[in-house]
Amino acid sequence: MATRIPSLNWLRVFEAAARTESFSRAAAQLNMSAAAVSQQVKALETQLGTPLFHRHAHSVTLTEAGRAYLPSVQQSLLMLETATTGLFGETREQRLYVQSVLLFAHGILAAGLPDFHTSYPQINLSLTTGNVTSDFSNRFTDLQIVFGNPSLFGTEGDELLREHLYPVAPPDVAAQISQPQDLFKFTLIEVSTHRASWPHLFEALRLPAGQARYFFADNSIMAAELSASGGGIALARAPASDRIMSLSGLVPCLDGVTVPGQEAYHLIYQSHAALRPSARAFREWIMDYSAAVQTL
Repeated sequence: MATRIPSLNWLRVFEAAARTESFSRAAAQLNMSAAAVSQQVKALETQLGTPLFHRHAHSVTLTEAGRAYLPSVQQSLLMLETATTGLFGETREQRLYVQSVLLFAHGILAAGLPDFHTSYPQINLSLTTGNVTSDFSNRFTDLQIVFGNPSLFGTEGDELLREHLYPVAPPDVAAQISQPQDLFKFTLIEVSTHRASWPHLFEALRLPAGQARYFFADNSIMAAELSASGGGIALARAPASDRIMSLSGLVPCLDGVTVPGQEAYHLIYQSHAALRPSARAFREWIMDYSAAVQTL
């Protein structure tokens, strides 16, 4: 009976192309030509009888079938790698899959990962981002960095970082706000995915939330850019938002007014005992790194 199991090399090429969203970047990682990557992906699609990628001018994105197939491919490749390591010793490169909420990846992880790579050059880290709870389901990862209730995402974990909130705006707008009530003169940009937001700030400042006018965005990076473009006042979520607020040219509206957030960032995994060596190394590093960021 003919098998439907695809070539292992096709699967490796598919995984690299899906992770990098580029045939050329996948080719560089696999020491192949971009044409060879394209040919092998096409061969896999032909065997499966369905497209796995949408082709664009300078990138590729997964189709629905590709997104559904990727976690199983990644997990299968990782199981094979783990079994090989257990029987025959450490491989030259250890692959590690990490998924992080977008703001933490942008504002915290990006600055620290060069140090991680210097300390652990043998670990080949694949980082993806998400924004809402559904982004963190149906995807294979070793570790996830999430915000909010950790029980929604995994069975074990560690708290990494808490946040504090304060209003920010372009300097000309911030100069017009001398007392908390002045916030109501402007549109307030609300991030709909956060539980602790403007109403939480108003409660702490004893302000009537009913006077506010809102514009809704789905993440703090977009909120900062909207504020910088004149769209209203954003809510900083320090320290994770420090970088995007600085890049956007935003400043605090009320000096010294900050409110502790209600939730925290957590590192999530299914079982501490089952963590692979590369995941254990990342966990130790991110715990130390987050503690240092929290004390700055």
